[in-house]
Amino acid sequence: MQAFDIEVNLGKSRVLNGVNFTAKPGEVTAIVGPNGSGKTTLLRAMTGEIPYSGRVLLNNTNVASLKPWQLAAIRGVQPQSTTIAFPFTVLEIVRLGLTAGLSAAEKELPLRALEKVGLTGFGTRMYQDLSGGEQQRVQLARVLTQIWRPVVDGTPRWLILDEPVASLDIGHQFTVMDLTRDFSARGGGVVAVMHDLNLTAMFADKVVLMDAGHIAAQGSPQAVLTDANLAQTYGCPLPVSTTPHDGTPFLLPQARHARVT
Repeated sequence: MQAFDIEVNLGKSRVLNGVNFTAKPGEVTAIVGPNGSGKTTLLRAMTGEIPYSGRVLLNNTNVASLKPWQLAAIRGVQPQSTTIAFPFTVLEIVRLGLTAGLSAAEKELPLRALEKVGLTGFGTRMYQDLSGGEQQRVQLARVLTQIWRPVVDGTPRWLILDEPVASLDIGHQFTVMDLTRDFSARGGGVVAVMHDLNLTAMFADKVVLMDAGHIAAQGSPQAVLTDANLAQTYGCPLPVSTTPHDGTPFLLPQARHARVT
C-alpha cells in the first residue's frame, strides 16, 4: 500500500501536507502520533472516505481506478466507531463481511471469526446490548470474515484498522494484536492507527510517527520510538527503555515537573 503527496483540506484548514506513505504486505505498519496529528485523516484518505489530492496504490493499482466491489475483495476496513441504527444480532453483523468479500459460500466463517476475537457463543445476542469493547470486536470479526485469507491467488489482502484496541481491556488488546501479527505472518498487510506506544513497539514491524499533518519519522520501532522523537512530537518527556530479552523498546510516561510536597 502506497500513498504519494497526500493532501487533505477540512474546511479552510490543511490537515495533511504532502504525505508519502508505504506499507508492505507481510508486515504490521502502525501509524502513531498525538491527537490531531492526522493519523485517522491519512487512513480515511487512503481508504477513499474523504476527498484528497495525490495518489493511493493498493497492490500497485491506483485505488481511484477500482470499483467498490474490487476494493472490498482485497481490503477490509474497521473504522474507529460504527453506528448501527437497527436491531441486529451479532451474527447478522458479522455476516455482512460475507457479502462484501470473496467467501460468500463459506457460511461457517462468521462463527470462526467470532471465535478468533474471543466472542464464541455471542452470535444470537443483540449488537446494541454489548459493551463498547465487545462491539468493537464484533466489527473486527466482520472485517476478518470479509478478507479471511490474507493472500488469494498470490495477491495480498489488507487489514486496515483505526484504533482497533482503543476500547479493549489488556487481555483483548493482546488478542487483537496477535490477530494482526498472524494476518501479516501469512502474507497479508496490516495498517493500524495506534495510540498505545508500548503495544506498537511490541507488534509493529514499521512505525509511522505523525505530527501536525506530516510524517515526523518512520522506520522500525527502535528507530522511531526514541526519546528525542517522542518528546518533540508529544510535547512531554517519554523516556524509552528496552526489555532485556530482545531489545523491544518500552515507554514510561513521566510528569513534566516533580510534585512539590
